[in-house]
Amino acid sequence: MTKNSFISDTFLLQNKYAEELYFNYAKSQPIIDYHNHLIPKSIAENQKFDNISQVWIYGDHYKWRAMRTVGVNEKYITGNASDEEKFSVWAKTVPHTLRNPLYHWTHLELKRYFGIDEFLNEKSAKEIYTETANQLQKPSHHTRGLLELMNVEALCTTEDPTDSLEHHKALAKDSWKVKVSTAFRPDKSILIEAEGYAGYIESLSKSSGIDISTYQDLCAALLKRMEFFHDHGCRLCDHGLNHMSYTDFTETEVSSVFSKRLKGSSLTIVEQEKFKTALMLFLCENYHRLGWVQQFHLGALRNNNTRMLSVLGLDTGWDSVGDFPQAQTLSAFLNNLDSKDKLAKTIIYNLNPADNEVFATMIGNFNDGSVKGKVQWGSGWWFLDQKDGMTKQLNALSNMGLLSCFVGMLTDSRSFLSFPRHEYFRRVLCNLLGEEMASGELPNDMALIGNLVANISYRNAKDYFKF
Repeated sequence: MTKNSFISDTFLLQNKYAEELYFNYAKSQPIIDYHNHLIPKSIAENQKFDNISQVWIYGDHYKWRAMRTVGVNEKYITGNASDEEKFSVWAKTVPHTLRNPLYHWTHLELKRYFGIDEFLNEKSAKEIYTETANQLQKPSHHTRGLLELMNVEALCTTEDPTDSLEHHKALAKDSWKVKVSTAFRPDKSILIEAEGYAGYIESLSKSSGIDISTYQDLCAALLKRMEFFHDHGCRLCDHGLNHMSYTDFTETEVSSVFSKRLKGSSLTIVEQEKFKTALMLFLCENYHRLGWVQQFHLGALRNNNTRMLSVLGLDTGWDSVGDFPQAQTLSAFLNNLDSKDKLAKTIIYNLNPADNEVFATMIGNFNDGSVKGKVQWGSGWWFLDQKDGMTKQLNALSNMGLLSCFVGMLTDSRSFLSFPRHEYFRRVLCNLLGEEMASGELPNDMALIGNLVANISYRNAKDYFKF
């Protein structure tokens, strides 16, 4: 096998300032991963994986899209091929991912979790598959061990209101040192136009114990589930929307729209927007009352390929960046809450880089001095959680806001091998600052700049989320 020499100690660090910032102020900071999609059951039961495909390829639509692009048959991606066959096909794909972040992530993860310094390709696949399978049998490489290897202090998964939180309850009684919390994600109750909406409302009725036949019943059921989540340690919510809705409405109109939908009728765009506006305002006012942090992931154009969606279902790799108008309705929505002094701590995430400056300036409209960094522009996510996307986000935030208040990186991942993304982000951050120290754009004051790095890497999130 060919030795991998580019994931070195100085990977992405281009000068002595960047190196000192990373090694003295960033590297050893614990990780607070405040938004991800890990499976709580796997953590509670300390799942053991039989092989690397199970922990690395299952559910990873980044890899799936790459394999499809080079012409891999779906059998070897989400189909019935063996785990070793799927890994072998992924290994053949990796050399084709040069300049895609997958190439960096793949080799960084192999090195950090398994100590493997070889390039992954067709020739090395079998040996790496065997070596990683052997290591995955050790307790150090079960789910909890994998998180401990990355110095994770706290993490927050994402659950639907109908979730029983049984695994979070079990973890709360555990003496394990990593804090595991949850985020409330009620999008299925908001997306009233979605297929199967009435069926979801039935599920929410069962979990809440409230027979939902009116809009008022829906609000009562969601409020009951919010209280349940809060009682079990939840302090965050999350919403994945293409844009923030904001349209004038009356309670009568919204009640009529909800009843109409439950009867199976279709809705106009205006009716949908009125309903979404009303329900989101209701939810957010209660997030404020409970003292939660609210997160809005905006800008994804989802489920583009209807043919493949019908075969494989949701979250299988058919989404892209959308070009939705964002500024006006987002401003109106946040302003409505702020005008009533009911705007919770808020993080808005942008998926379209064309809107970077919109988001970077929007947060300043609602930072009222009550909390440091109360309204945040979140880190580059999904298609933007790579070097270029991170750098653009850091630059826009620095130019139009205060980088010093930023709560830093998260994985937003379903994979237990994704946590080196925090290292990747920290290296990008340190290199950006180090280059400006070298050019004289920042002062040659290592303690000053190093404190900024430590805050963004860990301390700001620790203070903001109160984990």
